[in-house]
Amino acid sequence: MNANGQLLDTLTRSGMYQDYERAYTEATGMPITLRPVETWQLPLHGKRRENSFCAQIAGQSRSCATCLQMQENLSRSASDGPCTLTCAYGLCETAVPVKLGVQTIGFLQTGQVMRQKPTAASFDRAVTKAKELGVDIAGPAAKKAYFATLVVSQKKLDAVSGLLVIFADHLSMKSNQIAVQAANAEPPIITKAKQFIRDHITEELTLGQVAAEVHVNVFYFCKIFKKGTGSTFTEFVSRTRVEKAKSYLLNPNLRISEVAYEVGFQSLTHFNRVFKDVVGESPTSYRTRLPKAA
Repeated sequence: MNANGQLLDTLTRSGMYQDYERAYTEATGMPITLRPVETWQLPLHGKRRENSFCAQIAGQSRSCATCLQMQENLSRSASDGPCTLTCAYGLCETAVPVKLGVQTIGFLQTGQVMRQKPTAASFDRAVTKAKELGVDIAGPAAKKAYFATLVVSQKKLDAVSGLLVIFADHLSMKSNQIAVQAANAEPPIITKAKQFIRDHITEELTLGQVAAEVHVNVFYFCKIFKKGTGSTFTEFVSRTRVEKAKSYLLNPNLRISEVAYEVGFQSLTHFNRVFKDVVGESPTSYRTRLPKAA
């Protein structure tokens, strides 16, 4: 398993994710999963509240290949933001990217629903499409499952997408926190330095200041800090400040400049540049993507 896979596994096993998954499925009646960017499996197969029609389709190898192609298309289309695609049988799925900095490491995915009530005509079209793939879904079990599919309005789908965006941002914050934390066995010097940085993140921090705090020379500190955290001192401070800024940006009453100074940046220009380097977009753009309060 690569680093991103391990990170997604950690996130999936976290209490935060499991609580959200449980609440989401109960509130919407829809399945949800946190999936990697590339996958050879149907992401929602076997998940709580999986659509029974989709479960039957997943058991058909030829039909499954078509569904996997749709998943690949959804991954490409959702790399920069929420996307909803409709499969060959008329059911739609929505994916929202989860990022580590500017890199997409996975997707929150939901769906297996219809936007319009199923009809005899739409089922006939699904049967015809399945026959083209060499699959027979004309039996009573498949038909019953098809007509039992949850129907969700476009307005509700948009609302669901907004919920996923919020949670994806929370997962991104968690991912970045994990990325800037060293392993549990990190040297005490690194632990102390990181804690000092967090405690004084709103102040002007210098490499020499932190090195002196942990009683080592600057050269040695640079070497051990990069080895222990995977980041340079400047990168770690910037990422820590940006993560704090993202939480402040959730408050619409705070101006961008206020957020910048609140987390320790000495100029708005510097804040905008560092934020974009870490997140991949400006603070203003990031804030406009957040769902507006009702």
